[in-house]
Amino acid sequence: MTPPHSASHHPVVETPIQVRYAETDAQRVVYHGNYLIWFEVGRTAYCERVGYPYARMEEEGIIIMVSEAHLRYRKSARYGDVVTIRTRMPQQRSRGCTFHYEVVLPDGSTAAEGETHHLFVQAATGRPCSVPPGIRDAFRAFAGV
Repeated sequence: MTPPHSASHHPVVETPIQVRYAETDAQRVVYHGNYLIWFEVGRTAYCERVGYPYARMEEEGIIIMVSEAHLRYRKSARYGDVVTIRTRMPQQRSRGCTFHYEVVLPDGSTAAEGETHHLFVQAATGRPCSVPPGIRDAFRAFAGV
């Protein structure tokens, strides 16, 4: 993982992944559903970089539930490529947040991009809740807000 970079004034966490054979089809092209899994890899790395990994949120009784996902395919990633998932959080709301992702190929072109929308939920009740102050402040501090 490399240091955060600025993209539209939102820090970016970069996570490299080498495409495994099991992630591809018979033509050694990445199966489309794996991009959403890679988004989760990027989101997990982002939360860890902020200092609030999923395990810490869960210990505090909070989960981040995906409420919506968008994905746009641009170019195929292939077996053996080392792709970089660029993850940033362009929006934080009172009860949720949005992550944006870009999967970058070794030549610098974009394989896929998209975003996921999340609600913060109390694990005990399954009900949406306000972003707890500690989590909110950690994400804001990371973004320099």
